[in-house]
This record gives sequence, structure tokens and C-alpha cells, in this order.
Amino acid sequence: MKITVFTSNQPRHLALVNCLSAISEKTFAIIECNTVFPGLIEDFYRKSRIMRSYFNEVLRAERQIFGDLIFLPPNVRMLLIKSGDLNFIRRETILSALESDIYIVYGASYIKSWLIDFLVSRRAINIHIGISPYYRGTSCNFWALYDYHPGLVGATIHLLSKGLDSGAMLYHALPIFDQTEPFNFTMKAVHAAQISLVEKLLSNELQELEPMPQDKEKQIRYTRNIDFTDEIAAEFLARRIEAKDLGTALTNASDIQLLRPVYI
Repeated sequence: MKITVFTSNQPRHLALVNCLSAISEKTFAIIECNTVFPGLIEDFYRKSRIMRSYFNEVLRAERQIFGDLIFLPPNVRMLLIKSGDLNFIRRETILSALESDIYIVYGASYIKSWLIDFLVSRRAINIHIGISPYYRGTSCNFWALYDYHPGLVGATIHLLSKGLDSGAMLYHALPIFDQTEPFNFTMKAVHAAQISLVEKLLSNELQELEPMPQDKEKQIRYTRNIDFTDEIAAEFLARRIEAKDLGTALTNASDIQLLRPVYI
């Protein structure tokens, strides 16, 4: 089996590539690069004292669950590009990566042009970190916690579409709550998405799932990077949400409709 993945360069993204390489003969990884020190260096997120404090917590949780940056195995062929350059890549440049059995998108920039047409035609899988159709866009699990909806922290595995996070859903992956704090809880949602996807690829179960269209009327938030401001981050940090607060909120959460939920 050959797998092509379009992703980013943070430890959690490299961890997915590493997992996929363990179940494939060859993995092609088109990796869009941002700074690995968000908040400290100006990039996708702004540089500020508040952003540095917030992302210190994110990076701590990421290291705890996924480890640090890693070298990838020999059966991974990589193409490293700047984030945002993906839509300018010529077909000929990545031709060898377009002959795979499975295509996965996770953490890539918004895909357009000839590439989105190709990936949609190949039934590419998108890992959306957030529970669609309730939360779509960027930083969805942050916004779920910000809105006091910890029951909507998780990931959606769905078919890639031309609309952002709008493709037909295959299943939801959720983290098991084990008295952990918010940053670990949201990072565990990423882990649940990755592990469940690898397991379903190995068992061929993924190909047997019937896609379910998203009901956009259930949407709570559609967020962009510009919505995540210093003021919002500072307010969230000031709440000092603890594990017991998450536990209480989860216990009191009203029933939500999830699609074939997998808890890891």
C-alpha cells in the first residue's frame, strides 16, 4: 500500500506520517512548514507575550503525547514547502505522489486549483480536528472549550471536499477523559484521530463506512485564524480550567449527535 499525506511540520503532524509509514510500503509526505515556536516567532500566529504563554501550554501537551520533532523513516519521501505554497505546485512536481492508494489531508493549508479536483476524485480523507458540523474552521477544539462544550472536543474523519471542513463524514474520534487538563485533553483528541484512522486503514473498515452529509444548520461556530486574538487567548488562560471543571462540564453535557464515535 502507498499513502500520500498533505500535512504540516509540527510534532503531531510528523507523528501521523510516522504512523502511516509503519503500515505502508511507501509514504509520500508533502509537508508545509511553519515555525515550530508559535507565539515566540511571528508566523501563522502572531508574536506576543500572551500567544507565547498560550502556546507554551500547547507545546507542553504536544510533547507529552507526541514527543518532540523527529526524523522520519527511510520509506517516507518528503517534499518540504512553505505553508501557502501548496496551490502553486505543478502536477509534474509531485507526480510520483499522485499514484498512491490512499490520500490523507491533515493540517495542510486550504487546497484549491487542480489539486483539490484530483484529491476529491480519489476520495481523499481529511482529518478535521474538531467535531463537525458543530465546529468548523481553525482551532475548533479551543473554541469548543471556550464555549464550555468539552463534549464537542474531538476530531472528524471525513471525505475531502472543495468547501472547508464540509465533506461527508465517516466517523468522529474523541479522547477518553481521564482527569486531564484542557491542553492535554484537546491534544488527546488529535491522538484519537490518528490512532483510529490507522487502525481503520489496517482493517479496511474505513472503505466500508457510508459517508454521512453534514447538517450545516447544527453549526455553532465557523472560525478563522483572525478570530483567535490576544484578548481571547488571555481570557481563556485566566479561567484556569482544571480537570475537575472539565469533568463536571462533561457530566452535565447534553446529548449530542455523533457519527460512529470512536473513543481513544
